[in-house]
Amino acid sequence: MSYDPFDFKNTMPAINEDSEFFPLMSSEDEEEMNNEQVPDTLPILPLRNTVLFPGVVIPITVGRDKSIKLIRDANKSSRLIGVVAQQDVSIEDPSFDQLHKVGTVALIVKMLQMPDGNTTVILQGKKRIVLKEEVQTEPYIKATVEPFLDKKGKEDKEFKAMVSSVKDMAMSIIQLSPNIPSEAGIAIRNIESTSFLINFISSNMNADMAAKQALLETPALRDRINMVLEHLTLDLQMLELKNQIQTKVRVDLDKQQRDYFLNQQLKTIQEELGGTTPDLEIENLRKRSATKKWAKEVKEHFNKELEKLTRINPAAADYSVQINYLELLLDLPWNEFTKDNFDLKRAQKVLDKDHFGLDKVKQRIIEYLAVLKLKHDMKAPILCLVGPPGVGKTSLGKSIAKALGRKYVRMALGGVRDEAEIRGHRKTYIGAMPGRIIQSVKKAGAANPVFILDEIDKVGNDFRGDPSSALLEVLDPEQNSTFYDHYVEMDFDLSNVMFIATANSLSTIQPALLDRMEIIEVNGYTIEEKVEIAKRHLLPKQREAHGLGPKDIVVKNDVLEKVVDEYTRESGVRSLEKKIGSVVRGIAKSIAMEEEYNTTVSKKDVEKILGAPIFDKDLYEGNDTAGVVTGLAWTSVGGDILYIEASLSPGNGKLTLTGSLGDVMKESVTIALAYLRAHAAEFNINAKLFEQWDVHVHVPAGATPKDGPSAGITMLTALVSVFTQRKVKANLAMTGEITLRGRVLPVGGIKEKILAAKRANIKEIILCRSNQKDILEIKEDYIKDMQFNYVTDMRDVIKLALLDETVSNPLDLTVKTKDAPVVVVS
Repeated sequence: MSYDPFDFKNTMPAINEDSEFFPLMSSEDEEEMNNEQVPDTLPILPLRNTVLFPGVVIPITVGRDKSIKLIRDANKSSRLIGVVAQQDVSIEDPSFDQLHKVGTVALIVKMLQMPDGNTTVILQGKKRIVLKEEVQTEPYIKATVEPFLDKKGKEDKEFKAMVSSVKDMAMSIIQLSPNIPSEAGIAIRNIESTSFLINFISSNMNADMAAKQALLETPALRDRINMVLEHLTLDLQMLELKNQIQTKVRVDLDKQQRDYFLNQQLKTIQEELGGTTPDLEIENLRKRSATKKWAKEVKEHFNKELEKLTRINPAAADYSVQINYLELLLDLPWNEFTKDNFDLKRAQKVLDKDHFGLDKVKQRIIEYLAVLKLKHDMKAPILCLVGPPGVGKTSLGKSIAKALGRKYVRMALGGVRDEAEIRGHRKTYIGAMPGRIIQSVKKAGAANPVFILDEIDKVGNDFRGDPSSALLEVLDPEQNSTFYDHYVEMDFDLSNVMFIATANSLSTIQPALLDRMEIIEVNGYTIEEKVEIAKRHLLPKQREAHGLGPKDIVVKNDVLEKVVDEYTRESGVRSLEKKIGSVVRGIAKSIAMEEEYNTTVSKKDVEKILGAPIFDKDLYEGNDTAGVVTGLAWTSVGGDILYIEASLSPGNGKLTLTGSLGDVMKESVTIALAYLRAHAAEFNINAKLFEQWDVHVHVPAGATPKDGPSAGITMLTALVSVFTQRKVKANLAMTGEITLRGRVLPVGGIKEKILAAKRANIKEIILCRSNQKDILEIKEDYIKDMQFNYVTDMRDVIKLALLDETVSNPLDLTVKTKDAPVVVVS
């Protein structure tokens, strides 16, 4: 794209001595033009993309209806109009206030009707004017004007030098610009009037409208010359720099072409001398390709790219790029597989040894191995392990790889926002590289590794693309046999890779991506399971990490249970491992400092090293107050218990909600209160109470955001309890969603919630009957001391949850009536 500091497309057609519109002006012409009288009122023609200067002739294409009407009317009378640039070029029909206040009186030289239907008018600028007041808006703008007062300076030597510099710079620019016609130089040399010279150059300068309008509005000629000099200086520097760059590029291209011809001649000479040995690096690539077990298409593509390498100059930048690309094709495991171990009993032992519990996941892996053993060509499934942090989702992948005898690779997806991380960069980019999928498969050295996609729920997206969408092809068994990486530029078969994704929550995973995976829930561990995991895995691991032997430290089950129960509150075992590490470090310090210590760690030793217990063993707060109900909640780190508190105060039936509740939980309170109003008689509640008492529902802790439908029955139980002043049963918790009809609906996260209830020493649970199947999946040994009540209607919940008697000091719940002063509600 060329850069032209001057734009003569408007005025150059008139630069012809035979033309009647010859734009050049003598001093006599300028003096005659200055002496012309300017009418007091002129029709105003707005210009959108140009500025007219005095003495300059320009053609204007008129498209607006108002402007066409103005030109035709003026052409029939004095042929004089006011030409003013508009302030905002995007406005189709500018008003008087949207025009600049300084413009030019113009003479309509000729009006032409073009073949395409447009009207072209040739204008010659006469004098600068200032707009005063608008006198007409329709059919076009008319305004009163007055001449613009010029400031004439002294034409001393400095002034003449400045004018000469303007001419010299303009001539230099014309010579350096191949697109500017030579007539432009003739025109500039023949201009006698200094004022017209500056106006002529200003009109044709490649400057924006704002700069040209500033020149028009500058009263002093010396100041205008300075402004034009600044613009010309910048344009001249730009042209010189452009020509330098073009010259350098031309020299570089000539050198490359020369080198290419010389290399071709050298190659021909070598062939004539008997064919000397080719480049050693290229020969090594060719030898390696002969041992690869790749398909015909891949082989043809590789040979084509190798031939391209032979034609590239080794000193060129593209040479190393091509070498890296060919080496990647050779390093990728095309049709190279590790042999699967189909000894299912051994696989079961490996899984049981590495992970305690997780029976459902282990069963699914054994099922996959069994089918693969029988069928041999089964496409690998896409498993997604979902559960709280620290339950062993990622480490489970290593055990699966060990059980199968496959290679193991892991890719962390947390925070990945660039699609190129998955699909790779195109080779046209500087520093291009393949995506991390292809890089990981290359690192594995086999086309069938166990591939862990860690934290798939934490994939982000931004203007660089959506990695979740790029993963759709990777994780679709029907598509990943032809996975296309932008860098590789060839389809790579990922159907033999066993992808295992891990996630803490399914809510942030794209639905289309979620549909392609088989979801396996990895729930939290019970206290008994945590003790076993600590005994079998965590304690030996920490002993080895801190340089201790089995005889240096012994921790019995009751001590491990104390650490689990009083120093951690989680579904997984990550915090538990840290606490055990602290205990081991305490013993290691005593050994290193040659202090006396107990080899068998006691509970007192634990408190000495870890400090006072962090969590109370019994979280349950009792049932002394009506309106307080224990609920069960699911969080990203496992289950937890929460309290729903309801209280009444005299008022007019207003409902207040606190505790950082989400929209769904707020709706649960509204539904519960609506149901209670509709069925007040069934619960022995006077309906007028709802109009004379305000209800306040609070869910501690107030700073923790809470949302979800599973607190529905807890909300209703709290409201019934506070309105009837009946206490809730001791050691009771509940979870379930409700409807306006009073139906109880099932909720998720049951196992985590039950484990949280057990940690809080809660003995009785109320659940929806549809959640009974979730209880059956929990081992009986873990819940043998707990009682489960399954319900389908809210009436059953109230019967099970509330005691028959009221609290010892009931609230004075009364209803004021006209007949009786007070009515006490039982």
